[in-house]
Amino acid sequence: MTHLTRRTALGLIASAAGMAACAGRPATELMFPVDPMPLKDIARTKGLLFGSAMADHQLADPDYVRIILAECDVIVAENEHKWYTIHPQPDVWNFEPADALVNFAQDNGLKMRGHTVLWHHPRWFPDWVNELEFDTAAQAEAMLDDYITRVVTRAHPFIHSWDVINEAVDDKTGELRETSFSRAMGGPLNVMEYAFRKTAELSPGTALAYNDYMSWETGNENHRAGVLKLMGDLLARGAPLTKFGIQSHSNYDMPDEFTPDKQRAWRAFCEEAIGMGLDLSLTEFDVNDTRLGPDIEMRDQLIASFTKDYLDIMLAYPQTKELLMWGMVDKYSWLQDFEPREDDVEKRPTLYDSNYRPKLMREAVAAALHAAPVRS
Repeated sequence: MTHLTRRTALGLIASAAGMAACAGRPATELMFPVDPMPLKDIARTKGLLFGSAMADHQLADPDYVRIILAECDVIVAENEHKWYTIHPQPDVWNFEPADALVNFAQDNGLKMRGHTVLWHHPRWFPDWVNELEFDTAAQAEAMLDDYITRVVTRAHPFIHSWDVINEAVDDKTGELRETSFSRAMGGPLNVMEYAFRKTAELSPGTALAYNDYMSWETGNENHRAGVLKLMGDLLARGAPLTKFGIQSHSNYDMPDEFTPDKQRAWRAFCEEAIGMGLDLSLTEFDVNDTRLGPDIEMRDQLIASFTKDYLDIMLAYPQTKELLMWGMVDKYSWLQDFEPREDDVEKRPTLYDSNYRPKLMREAVAAALHAAPVRS
C-alpha cells in the first residue's frame, strides 16, 4: 500500500497549487489565498477530523490516492458498506469492496466511518428484500440480527463511527418510510431502535449516528421536522443515538441562494438537534452547480463563497466534530449524473478539478477550518 510522509504531503499540496497557478488560475485566489497546509492538519489544530468518501475502484488511481493521503485523516465508503453491495442476493455476501477500503485505511493510518448499517429506504434495498413477507416479527429480527452482526463486527473496533440508520424520513411528507422489515416489526421506529441497540451491543464505544440529507434548501421544511421528530422519538425510547450526520449536499438550490432567511431557519434546525445532546458530523459535503452558468471562474467563486459561509455556520458549533467531503475530484462526483446540466458542461462540485488540481473551493474549506474555534 502507498505511504506518504508529512513532508511529501506538504510538497504535493504546494506542487498542485503551483500547477494551478501556471495553468492560468484566475486572480480570485485573493478571495481565498492558496494554503499549502493539508486540510487534515488544519482540522487537527481545531480538534476536528477532516476526510472524504472513497470508492474501492479509486484505490487503483494513484493521483486520487495521493490526494486522499495528503488531505484526509478519515475516509468513508461511498457505496461499499451498503446492503445492495454487501448482500445483493439471498445467497450472496460480498465484503471484498468494503474490505479493500478498510485495509487501505488501516495500512495508511487513516480512520474510518461506517456508512451505513441500515439504509431504511425501499429504493435502496435489493428487490428481493423489498419482496420479503415475514410471518412474524421474530423472523424479521433474526434476519436483521444476522446482517447487522456480519457487517458491524467485520471491522470492529477499527470503525470509529457508524451511520446506523440512513435516510429513513420521506423528504416530501416528513413521515417515516416503510420497508419489509417495518411492516413485520410493528413500524419503522421499532426497526431503527433495534438496529441502534444491536449495533451498540456489537460495537461498544462506537459513535452511533442517524444520517440524512435534509438541508437549508427551499422545500425541506417537512423533511427537517420529520428528522427532528424521529431523533427525539429514538432518544425518548433510550436508543443509543449519539450523533447526527448532516450530509450537507446542496442538491437543488444553487450556492447563491443561501439567503439570510434560509440561514436563520437552518441554524434553528441545527440548534434544536444540538439541544437533544447530539454531536454533529458533516458527512457528505459537496455543492451542485446545475443551474449556474458555464463560466468556470464564476461558478468557482459562487461555490467557494457558499462553502465558506456554510462551514462558518456549522464549524462554529463545538458539537461539530467531523467534516467529510463526498469525494475530492470532480470527475468522480455522483453529481455529474444527478440533475444533469442542460449544457453538458462538467460540474465542479468538489475540491479538486478533474485534472487533480486544487480549486478555490479547497481554499474556502481551509479558510473555514482556520476560522473555526478549537474543540475541547
